Amino acid sequence: MKAFLIPAFLLAASPALAATWTVQPDASTLGFSGTQTGAPFSGEFKQWSATISYDPAHPEAAHVHIVVNTGSAHTGDKQRDEAMPGTDWFSAAAFPQAVFDATGFTPGPANHFTTTGTLTIRGISHKVTLPFTLDVAGTQATAEGEINLNRGDYGVGQGNWASGDWVGLPVGVKFVLVANTAP
Repeated sequence: MKAFLIPAFLLAASPALAATWTVQPDASTLGFSGTQTGAPFSGEFKQWSATISYDPAHPEAAHVHIVVNTGSAHTGDKQRDEAMPGTDWFSAAAFPQAVFDATGFTPGPANHFTTTGTLTIRGISHKVTLPFTLDVAGTQATAEGEINLNRGDYGVGQGNWASGDWVGLPVGVKFVLVANTAP
């Protein structure tokens, strides 16, 4: 049952674009997937924000900061949704936010990029490399990516839930982030 966020945004673009990007939450999603008793489930975080800066002349200085409200995880299953903010899972009262912080974007082939940053969930931090694609049309950019995490690495799933017997340890995080910049 737990998902991870990351989620996760990064922007890199053509030299004609400005350095400050504003994420459009209504057009963006930060989702997760996992398995419970062998059956797949998916959900999304309803509350999150991202701060993005990028100078095309200095992609190594790009920065992204994503903050996710851990209590906003929603799957549509009442029992799961009520359990996720609890102490066995995200412990949202003690750890209300998960954070992804990355500096520097590395271009790959075509519209593919990576960034390496620190993901912190439940006060536990690990370095992760996040791959993404970026498509730019005028002053709007769409970044899409996904990454697989092990929820146990972040202490999500305590006690009887730690083993992965009932809720799988692998969690997929998928994002579509739309951002705009001034012309």
